[in-house]
Parts: sequence; C-alpha cells; structure tokens
Amino acid sequence: MAFNTILRILRRALFGALGGAAMLAAACAPVGAAEETQAAPPAETAIDRHPVSGLEVIDVEVVSGEERHPFRVEVAASAEEQAKGLMFRTEMGENEGMLFPSYTPQARSFWMKNTPMSLDIIFIGTDGKITNIAANTVPYSTDSVPSSGLTSAVLELVAGRAAELGIEPGDEVIYTIP
Repeated sequence: MAFNTILRILRRALFGALGGAAMLAAACAPVGAAEETQAAPPAETAIDRHPVSGLEVIDVEVVSGEERHPFRVEVAASAEEQAKGLMFRTEMGENEGMLFPSYTPQARSFWMKNTPMSLDIIFIGTDGKITNIAANTVPYSTDSVPSSGLTSAVLELVAGRAAELGIEPGDEVIYTIP
C-alpha cells in the first residue's frame, strides 16, 4: 500500500474516533444543561431586622465601672437612615436604642424634630468612650444637641435610661458594625 493511502486511512480513523467521541459527549449532556444546573447562590447570613424600622439590629454593650449594660440597637447606617432616625416613633424598649455610626470621625449635632419621645443622646468619641450625654431631650424640639468633640458614633436610648443605669462620660461603648 502506498504511503498516502495509509495516511488517509489513519486520518479517517482518527477523525472518525474523535467525531464519535464528540457526538457521544454531546448526546450525554442534557439540552440546556448550562442554564438548568447553575449553582445555587451562597446562603446569606440571617440579618436580625427591627420589626418597625426594618433596620439591622446589633448588640451594643456599655461598660460602666464593673457593670456591663447590654442593648439591642437598630443601626442607622446610611445618610437617609440617619436623617430619619427615631422620628415619628412613639415607643422603644428599655434595652433598645439606635446607633448612628460616623464613618469619618466628626462633631455631631442632633435635634428632636418630629420625634415624639424623649431620648438620652449619647455621644461616643473616637476612643470608644462616651464624651457627653444629652439626657432627657425635649420631644419635637428643633434646638441643636451637639457633641463635645469628634464622635465615632451616637447612641440614642429611652430618656432617663443612662442615669438609671449609671452610664456617664468616660464609660466604654462596645459594638461591631457588620
């Protein structure tokens, strides 16, 4: 047999085998397999949300001497959430509150416009310690309630709660923003 004839026979055998294997592989794959067998999205960690505001709720602890005071607080993370704060809310539990984190340390000032309940506004310095407390704020007041320096966050509690628990400037506030 001539060399060219042998070469043609080998090519046909090779391409035939490859073509058959390709057809067999195609026959084994279900139609639309790429679309139908997409991986499920990763499971999200359950986020605790407040039933009224829908904001994320986290644990905050105020360390006052040997005492540790735990709170469950809503996190007003965005500018819009911080602007609304506790406006229009008529009640809050004694161990609840709202945290206003400052992503860049800054002096903060709050008011009580459209807020029907009195609050204790606790300003937290960049070292995590309370710098000042505006206790028993006046509902609906448009008077400015300022921090006494740069803050990393502000914590609002039901009016009188800070005094009741002995929370005062210099106490440490512990929390983690997710």
